[in-house]
Amino acid sequence: MPVKVVDASALCALLFGEPQAAMVASGLSGSALAAPALLPFEVANTCLMKRRRHPGSGEQLLSGLDLFHRMPIDLVPVDVTATIRLAEASGLTAYDASYLWLARRLGAELVTLDRQLRDASIR
Repeated sequence: MPVKVVDASALCALLFGEPQAAMVASGLSGSALAAPALLPFEVANTCLMKRRRHPGSGEQLLSGLDLFHRMPIDLVPVDVTATIRLAEASGLTAYDASYLWLARRLGAELVTLDRQLRDASIR
């Protein structure tokens, strides 16, 4: 089974029912998933921000967060020094560069909705 690295933008679209959810689900189908160990914090922060903006959807958003905890995603520590160098070279944040670093390290496709990260992954 091929491995794909999934970032928070793509995963949150799936978990929280955003318009791109079906596209992300299709892109992840049939793959083992991996992500930098920071992914749970990014997903939790996205959930928090959405709950603050849409208080009436709070329980539904927590259901998406619960689904995340049941997903078989291999959370991998990244080389922070290499990630910083990659961020500097690519113009990405250290957070985004960690996904790119991991995808390159694993020789895996990166699944993201972030245009800047996607562009950096194909350079």
